[in-house]
Amino acid sequence: MRKHHIHPVRVILLILFFVSAIMPLYWILLTSFKGPKEIYTFPLQYVPRTFTLESYRKLFSFTSFGRYFINSLVLAFSASLGAMVVSVAAGFSLSRYNRKREKHGILLALYFTQTIPTFILMVPLFTFFSKIGLVDRLWSLGTVYIATVVAFSTIMSKSFFDRIPVSLEEAAKIDGCSLGQSLIRVILPVTLPGMAALFSFAFINIWNELFLAVMLLLSNENMTVPVALNSFISKAGISWDVMSAGIVMALLPTMVVFGVGQKYIVAGLTEGGVKG
Repeated sequence: MRKHHIHPVRVILLILFFVSAIMPLYWILLTSFKGPKEIYTFPLQYVPRTFTLESYRKLFSFTSFGRYFINSLVLAFSASLGAMVVSVAAGFSLSRYNRKREKHGILLALYFTQTIPTFILMVPLFTFFSKIGLVDRLWSLGTVYIATVVAFSTIMSKSFFDRIPVSLEEAAKIDGCSLGQSLIRVILPVTLPGMAALFSFAFINIWNELFLAVMLLLSNENMTVPVALNSFISKAGISWDVMSAGIVMALLPTMVVFGVGQKYIVAGLTEGGVKG
């Protein structure tokens, strides 16, 4: 029987990596439970003397953070769902498209869009949206978010469908299913891990996006969580207790997404990373 030896250097490196990854999160969480005086005390206190929820009370009392949180949640969920629907339809079409030259051209164009930095698009987007009167609208920002993530999601979606044999669709057609029915009833249930990966990728990117939201959302009532956190930084300084509480609240949705669909996300990314 083969024995696995644990190399001490590898263990040390893994421990250092874990500490470096978890320490910023621990410090933010710790700061959110400290009082204003304890935050600036020296030497540093790695465990607060008294735990307080004052920073969370300030976050929701003196700001409209609850509204911003709901704005981000609705925007990220709806845009991620829309991007998933579009990318699934596009990915399935590309996967079953028989003309290789045209297919490779479309894929090359999709890959090219991933090389364009977001800030290059900001001025033309703002000019276009301001002329047609769509600035400071959450749904218009949602359409932009769908456009920013749908290219990569389509590439991932195509790789999922490439692994599914066409014989499944042919069997469904023999049973009387149309193309749409075979896609919904036969193909999509097989690719549920991939769909979870697509939704999670889109949700996390949209939830954390700042620059487009700052540019297209002008009123306080339409702010998203990243814009609200950015507004906590002023010339007078940063209220670290309120900022830390806001960051902890902003981390919760992404933690829930990964916690609920972790095994599906890993399975979907593994399946989609083999063939493209």
